[in-house]
Amino acid sequence: MMKELHLLSCCLCLLLPLKTQAVVVNDVTGMTPVQVAAIVQPESTQQVAELVKNASGPISIAGGKYSMGGQTAITGAIQIDTKKLNHVIDFNPEQKLLTIESGANWRQVQELIDPYNLSVKIMQSYANFSIGGSLSVNVHGRYIGEGPIILSVEKFKIVLADGSIVIASPKENSNIFYGAIGGYGGLGIITEVTLQLVDNVKVKRLSEVMPITKYYSYFTQHIRSDKSAIFHNSVMYPPDFETVRAVTFKQTQEPLTILDRLKPNTQYSRTQEQKIKIVTSSTLGKQLRKLYDEVDYTKQPVMWRNYEASYDVSNLEPIANKDKSYALEEYFIPIERFDDFYPELIAILKKHQANVINISIRHAKPDSGSLLAWAKTEVFAFVIYYQQATDENSKKQVGIWTRELIDAALANNGSYYLPYQLHATAEQFQRAYPQAARFFKLKAQLDPNNKFSNMMLDKYRPKKIE
Repeated sequence: MMKELHLLSCCLCLLLPLKTQAVVVNDVTGMTPVQVAAIVQPESTQQVAELVKNASGPISIAGGKYSMGGQTAITGAIQIDTKKLNHVIDFNPEQKLLTIESGANWRQVQELIDPYNLSVKIMQSYANFSIGGSLSVNVHGRYIGEGPIILSVEKFKIVLADGSIVIASPKENSNIFYGAIGGYGGLGIITEVTLQLVDNVKVKRLSEVMPITKYYSYFTQHIRSDKSAIFHNSVMYPPDFETVRAVTFKQTQEPLTILDRLKPNTQYSRTQEQKIKIVTSSTLGKQLRKLYDEVDYTKQPVMWRNYEASYDVSNLEPIANKDKSYALEEYFIPIERFDDFYPELIAILKKHQANVINISIRHAKPDSGSLLAWAKTEVFAFVIYYQQATDENSKKQVGIWTRELIDAALANNGSYYLPYQLHATAEQFQRAYPQAARFFKLKAQLDPNNKFSNMMLDKYRPKKIE
């Protein structure tokens, strides 16, 4: 008890006005420095509640800091860093349910559940991200037959602006459930979540190369309804983007060729770093990307599902330096509009000579009802991985082609993803997220003083809420 009070006292002390210089925080790209008043690291839901209740100024929430446009900070705020909010609350292997604090990352979950031969149902391709951050942006992965993470959430515990602690699920406080998932911390701080799990199974990697003109029919005929397909994505190769490699991991009973159950925690590879540098360096380098894959994909390894789901972002490092950074953008298109959208995507990227490493195509089922849903129907996701210079003019140039891509997505009844740089106009945001007005109205009811804020919410929050 005394230890708990001491920790709480330490946290509350950090809420007092600072006499020292403000702390500068950033994200993985290094392109969004923000001065915050302080960083605090609570270790329980109750500590979060006390912090929020006693805070007079703005609060922002940070997990792994892999969002790329100020979604975890705003000037002058207290940033609640959830790293130490990472305890397991309850684990029921028989019911395939896990309740865990939101600061834990997916790797921690995998290490816990793998001995029980269980897997995460829905997550990103990389295991570094925090669970709370994943809920905040309503992530998806490469899972066939799945979609946004909201489809795998039983319930969660959230701290509201007055410090109250509320449980939300599709049946209990459902307005908060559908507002907070994908709500970027605008309604409160999710502190605990109960997740559905699935069986760990053996999967075999298969791939086919084809012209992009044939991909839609290939997917709908061979992948979409294949119950044995666990993971699937396709890679559009630069510089012409006219060739696609479709990669599918299918459930199998064949013997394992990779015996490890999880990938190593650190996956940095000097060879991988050099390959990425070559691809970004020139048109010739981009042409070599396909050749690199030709060598690797001659193999058809058999591995555990958890092994394929345990990538670490260290295999992409270094992501940022002083002059250049790697970044992501993502566009969601109704699957029947695939052949309408991709030619526009290619044309815009070529026109602006965007330095794209690759475009990954993924699939997602419709959202179950989150207010800021990006998958209003069954969609393909086009994930663009690119390099840009970090000077202000280069940022402006990226903004130009980003807004053109958003317009192309909107013209095809699609949308764009919010965890990335804030290039979209307010009008584009409203068109892509037509229930945003409902979200901000709910936020005004739950958080009348706008205590929970960040750069993204601040940019798109309407000046007048009706």
